[in-house]
Amino acid sequence: MSEALSFLGILVALGALIAMAYRGWSVLFLAPALAMIAASFSGYPMLASWTQIFMVAAAGFLAQFFPLFLLGAIFAKLMNDSGSVRTIADAMIGWLGSGRAIMAVVLAGAILTYGGVSLFVAFFVLVPMAQALFRAGDIPRRLVPATIILGTSTFTMTALPGTPAIQNVIPMPFFGTSIYAAPGLGLIAAVIMLAVGLGWLLRAQTAAAARLEGYDPSLSPAAPVDSARMREHTTTASTFDPAEMDKGAPTDDRPSLAIAFLPIGVMIGCNLILSLWLFPTWDAPFLAEPLWGSTSLGAVAGIWSVTAALMIATLAIILCNRGRLVSLRDSIDSGANAAVLPIISVASLVGFGAVIAALPAFHMIRDWVLGMGGGPLVSLAVATNLLAALTGSASGGLTIALEALGPTYMDIAARTGTDPAIMHRVAVIGSGTLDILPHNGAIVTLLALSGVTHRESYLDIAMAGIVSSLAALVAVILIGSTIGSF
Repeated sequence: MSEALSFLGILVALGALIAMAYRGWSVLFLAPALAMIAASFSGYPMLASWTQIFMVAAAGFLAQFFPLFLLGAIFAKLMNDSGSVRTIADAMIGWLGSGRAIMAVVLAGAILTYGGVSLFVAFFVLVPMAQALFRAGDIPRRLVPATIILGTSTFTMTALPGTPAIQNVIPMPFFGTSIYAAPGLGLIAAVIMLAVGLGWLLRAQTAAAARLEGYDPSLSPAAPVDSARMREHTTTASTFDPAEMDKGAPTDDRPSLAIAFLPIGVMIGCNLILSLWLFPTWDAPFLAEPLWGSTSLGAVAGIWSVTAALMIATLAIILCNRGRLVSLRDSIDSGANAAVLPIISVASLVGFGAVIAALPAFHMIRDWVLGMGGGPLVSLAVATNLLAALTGSASGGLTIALEALGPTYMDIAARTGTDPAIMHRVAVIGSGTLDILPHNGAIVTLLALSGVTHRESYLDIAMAGIVSSLAALVAVILIGSTIGSF
């Protein structure tokens, strides 16, 4: 009976989390409150569940990933305030023009996010540009959100090897991998996502033209994005608080394209050198000492690589754009502030997941996941999909899944000879599929920015974002199960 009550508590907590988060309730409040309610169903002491389980897990996430959230947000803010983001977006649109508007917006979003620019910084720049381009090409405005999602939230977030997206970083300490894990499989997945997503969007554009549907300027105006409700929606889905976008001091003096691209090139190059050549040759026995966390270089090298690359790339922005960054302190301050709410929100989801994983009934869920047919790659994909869907957060769902099941999957990998790199890639792609459900903060914000509704645009978002990623995930599992990681 106690196990049945425990399972009921899990269902109640998850259901309430989904329903209330979608209505704009703060995850900072919901996560601990619902975690304690779930614990009470199992007879666990509520305060102890909060302070000894929830907070320990949340603090562990903060300790591990705060440097990436902080430096990533500062990098994104400086890229925006220096004019580099708009220079890159303008260049892509100028090269391809309104005749290939969808491709131009997708590629602009892909370059920005693969280069380390935060999702919401890209949104704020790409939406008005996409609307202008779609208006010139007489393409339905309802396709703007799906086009931006394809370029910013699919293959550059989960598939392309080397992407600095937080989703690609989270598995590294669990599996001892790098951001270049399973590069061949990642490239295949990226091609599938791009092909399926672009195929759908171009087909939708052609069908709209056939029925004489063009850009409709009479649709609802863009909604404000600085409300508390909007912030709560968005901050579990990205590493940047949108309330900081208008702070700082953006310049009107745009850099050249070469200067705009330089920090992105520095970021990619440093990641590559540090991850694949420099850190693997280091000998760091001191890390085994308690003072340094009793860890190993393999467990921290991946995070160190991205952290160092962000630091060097941020310095490159400052050096190349010092005259354009008219108030450097304000830009850095607003970038630093923009990291706080997102990481606390995701850490709260991680704490919630830790409490759920500690309940007696969770072993039933774990056994069901591990026991499903298809092998460990299938069960890992299902686990990350479900948790990302339930939380509306790819990073939150991924961390919860790996905190609860990561050691188990490493044991399976050791027993079966499975390369942890393929588990890394499957977990990351799995986290970026069903997280794009209607309650996802990025979707809510993007629709508001674009001035369209779920009813008008969500089908295209689902096809470009969810279906394309699911197709890539299936392909990676099939190929990886047959010939292994490469």
